Amino acid sequence: MSETTAQDAQMGRRERKKAATRQALADAALRLFLERGYDQVGIREIADAADVSTTTLFKHFPVKEALVFDEDADQEARLLAAVHERPQDQSVVAALREHALNHRIGTSNADPAFAAFVSLVENTPALRDYAQRMWLRHETALAHAIAETTGAPADDPHCAALAHFVLEAPRTARGRADGYETVNRAFDILERGWNDVSPRV
Repeated sequence: MSETTAQDAQMGRRERKKAATRQALADAALRLFLERGYDQVGIREIADAADVSTTTLFKHFPVKEALVFDEDADQEARLLAAVHERPQDQSVVAALREHALNHRIGTSNADPAFAAFVSLVENTPALRDYAQRMWLRHETALAHAIAETTGAPADDPHCAALAHFVLEAPRTARGRADGYETVNRAFDILERGWNDVSPRV
């Protein structure tokens, strides 16, 4: 084995170990948060459950809230894929509606694990606020994806506005028993325009 190959192999092992540690921490945190509540679980408990030091934990997750959202990069990739990989006969807004309802709103038909996750976030103010900030970090990337797929300029204000409102729409479900329907109606406005939905106002 050449020196370069050996170094690559060592780096590969190191990256796999880091990824495994990160996943162990995220899994331990979510399990403890679901069992006892976010505010009742300390950082040291999470580190102990994953068999690492608190210093190691903070190398992977700079703040406690981030432990719940360990797939931030993957979330952005799925969001952009909803635009770029949608069927040819599906509008951008329809694709983003589908993404929001499937990935950000818990329903009675949702996978139990996902529903429990959504409930944890929605009932924990610190997590709820962090989640919204996290999603809004993807606003520029989403605006560029919308512009690219529609042939608009990269800095088109319509694309920027649509990206912002799409990412804000799930917030309308907060505290509502009919959250799924509420978000659906928000997307009706985005897709058809306010005048079409409520022409008298």
